[in-house]
Amino acid sequence: MRPQKVLDKEMLEGLTKVFREKGYEGASLTDLAQATGLNKASLYHRFPKGKQGMAEAVLSNVHDWVQGNVFSILQDTTLPPDRRLKDGLNQISILYSGGEETCIFRALSMQVGLDLFAEQINDGMQLWLTNFTKVGLAFNFEKDVAYQHALQTLVAIQGGLVLARIMNDSNIFKQSLQNIENRYLSRV
Repeated sequence: MRPQKVLDKEMLEGLTKVFREKGYEGASLTDLAQATGLNKASLYHRFPKGKQGMAEAVLSNVHDWVQGNVFSILQDTTLPPDRRLKDGLNQISILYSGGEETCIFRALSMQVGLDLFAEQINDGMQLWLTNFTKVGLAFNFEKDVAYQHALQTLVAIQGGLVLARIMNDSNIFKQSLQNIENRYLSRV
């Protein structure tokens, strides 16, 4: 058996970059092949479902990264809640390159992508809400207050990303993350 020329990690990074930049509809097979260093036939060999399979693999890969690098911190009851929050927000900054990258949920939730990936995107958003609600509960917020903080956290992250990209100013996203931290800590 021949060794793979393109490692899965590199391939997924290339696919993620294209989907983040062009969305599902805008990403052509040529773009995806160029980003991975594979020809179209090799892409279809690895992803028999074509572009949809590639996007599903990207969603799964991002989910795994978030689970291992963000949610695991937010759930770590050996850390005080303020440390969990701060470290989790730092990892979120890494995920989005300090506000330079588009959220993969946003990129794949336009037009056809929303129809194809609505369940995965909704499930992913629910996990974000659940994990930030747990942080609020660790701060001893009432359950409904913890949930409202979690919801506002998602709004601030997504809104900060959109504005940072539109206005070409990553400081907007960084300030959104700081505002999230301040909002949680001001309730303590």
